[in-house]
Formats: sequence, C-alpha cells, structure tokens
Amino acid sequence: MAVTGRLGLLALLAAPVVGLLLPSWAGIGLAAAVLLLLVVLDLVLAGSVRRLQFARSGATSVRLGEACEVTLTVANPGGRPVRARLRDAWPPSAGADDRHRLTLPAGERRVVTTRLLPTRRGDRTAARVTVRSTGPLGLAARQGSHDVPWTVRVLPPFHSRKHLPSRLARLQQLDGRNAVLIRGQGTEFDSLREYVIGDDVRSIDWRASARASDVMVRTWRPERDRHVVLVLDTGRVSAGRVGDAPRLDAAMDAALLLAVLAARAGDRVDLLAYDRQVHAAVQGSSDLLPALVNAMAPLEPSLVETDARGMIAEVLRRTRRRALVVLLTGLDAAPLEEGLFPVLAKLTSRHQLMIASVADPRVAEMAAGRGDAEAVYDAAAAERVLAERRQVTARLARHGVEVVDAVPEDLPPRLADRYLALKAAGRL
Repeated sequence: MAVTGRLGLLALLAAPVVGLLLPSWAGIGLAAAVLLLLVVLDLVLAGSVRRLQFARSGATSVRLGEACEVTLTVANPGGRPVRARLRDAWPPSAGADDRHRLTLPAGERRVVTTRLLPTRRGDRTAARVTVRSTGPLGLAARQGSHDVPWTVRVLPPFHSRKHLPSRLARLQQLDGRNAVLIRGQGTEFDSLREYVIGDDVRSIDWRASARASDVMVRTWRPERDRHVVLVLDTGRVSAGRVGDAPRLDAAMDAALLLAVLAARAGDRVDLLAYDRQVHAAVQGSSDLLPALVNAMAPLEPSLVETDARGMIAEVLRRTRRRALVVLLTGLDAAPLEEGLFPVLAKLTSRHQLMIASVADPRVAEMAAGRGDAEAVYDAAAAERVLAERRQVTARLARHGVEVVDAVPEDLPPRLADRYLALKAAGRL
C-alpha cells in the first residue's frame, strides 16, 4: 500500500510535466515516458550520500588468527531518509565482512559493525566507505564514497606461548624455589644447609661447618639482572618461506618466547631488527611483551643482503656491558662467509653469542627420498645442504658461539632450553 501510494503521488506530480513533454516523447510511448520520469523523480528523492557524516571506533590491534570489530557511526543531517547499501572497504588480507544494509531517518544516526579476521601480520588500513542510497521506489540510486581513516595493527600470534609454563617451571627449579639447588660460575650465594650425599664438595663452607655440629654447604641461585639482546635479521635470508610463512615469522615466535622467559628470570631484554638499517628497536621496556609485538608487527623481510658489519656495530653501540646476544638469522654458508665470519671476533670478544636458525623440514624429507631417479637427485642436493649447515655450526662452535638449528615448531622451545642451560651453567 505504501508503494502504491507513492506511485500515485509521483504520477500526480509528474502529470503536468508529462503533458508539456508529451509531443517530444510520442515516439517512445507514454508508458515509457512516465517510467523514465519516475526514475528521475526517484533519484531526486533519494537521500543524499554527500552530506552523510562518519566516525569510527573499535579495535586498534588484534593478534593474527583472531577476530576483531570496528564500528562505523553514520549520521544523516539531511532532510530526507537514507535507504542504502554500505560497503566499508578494507584490504583483502584484513578479512573484512564489509557489506551492510542501512536505513537512516533524517536527523538520526546509526552504527554498523565490520568484523575483521586478518590473514597477514602488519598494519591494515581502511579504504573508502561507499554508500548507495536508493529512492523511495527503488528505481534509482545515488552513490558516493567517503574517506574514513582507521588502522588496525595485526600482531604476531605468539603460538609458542604454549611452551611457556613448562619452561617457567624449569626456571623456578633453577631459581631454587622447588628445592632444587645448583652451583655454577657466575651464580649468587643464597643460603646454608646441611651437607647431603651427592652435594658438590666445592660448595662446603668450612667456616660455617666449624661453628656448626655438621658439615654445611652453600646453596646458589642463578644471577639475575643479566642482559639479553634479541637481533632479528630482516634481510634476504629471512624472506624464504618455510611452509606458509616466511622464516622471519618463525624467528619472531622464538624471540617472543625467549623474551618472556628471560624477563621472568629477572633479565633485561632488548630487541633490534636490522638488515642494512634499524627497522625496529626496543630497549629497557617495563611492559615488555606489548612493546615487542608492536615493534615486530609491521616488520617485513627485505630482499637485500644483510650488512653484518653494520649490524654488529649497532649491537656494540647499544650494548655496553656483557650480554647474551641472540642472533636469529640463517645458516647458509655463503652469506655467513662473506658477512658474519670476518667480523665475528668483534662480537664474541665482548658478548656471549647465540645463533638461532629456522630449518626447512622439507630438506630432511628430501634427504630421505629414494623412490626414483629424481628423488635420488633431490636427496643428494638436500644432503649437501645439511652437510653445509653442519660445517657452519661446527665452525661457529669453535668460536664459542652457541647454535640452535631447528624447524619452525621446534625452534622456540629449543632456544628457550638453551638459554636455561646457559643460565644454569652461569655463563650469562
């Protein structure tokens, strides 16, 4: 009934105009002329899209793999209602559910919510908001676009968080909280207790034993307030894909687990991302994990060879006291031979260096292949790659460098375990 009433009203309004234009429209027929006029009038009566006003709110960050919502408030200051379809456009990697229907009376406002499920890490910026406003008959529409800026930062997912409880339990053991006491170089005196079979005789405190009725030994706990520097190589070697993600993403996941563990151990943790220049840096943050994931989120691999000399110079400039430097890079022989090895002594003479590298599980699979001639050739190539990595690892070990080489799923826990082993041995 409402549509019929509108049709009658529009036909009544259009009658005088049709009478004036009828001679020129005689060739196309009266019905077509009336329809054309109704379309024009419907377009005129459609709510204006230019006068609409927009404001955003909602999420500004989200972890990769999780969903978030961004709200768009639309106000209609005009005198006619707006019946529209609205598209809140985002890049494809934002995973936006961006199409909405909107009925907005004159002088009122409405809120539409866009749900995002990002598929890539980094900053995702909203594109234009496009509104198509239809007339009361639905025969014609006005369309316009508006720039309504908003950015959602997609943070690293931190999948290795699942390994944290077990490593924290081991850290508590090292710290003496679970009655497991250790002794090592660089550890701090904790307390005295009676000697039991199996204790290190070097821990006996002879003066305390002379005053007591039993042999007394010193207990020790690992030193705190050490310095851990995480260095992400963002050069060419980090761009290679392992599975569905670049090596850089796996390196980030390992760095996050180690950073949280070291911070819980009372150590200071810094971050440096470098290839030929500094792309991110975090130093002495009191709120470590948010600072790290925000610094890592926009990082992308660069297709350039990393300047190892510049990287080491930057580390030495920023790190004055002795530290554990964890370099997350590749173990490819050629880049290390030309880049890191010539300047390695400058770093190892002042700091304890650990190199963590992401291995490709496909290489090990190829090395085991023997099905046909092609598989044998692939296996030979894979064995050569594995042999080169073993040679590089041995050479680094001769320089006192700790090396962790593992596939993406195993790298975070193995790196954390190596850190705990160094802490237990008092080598930090």
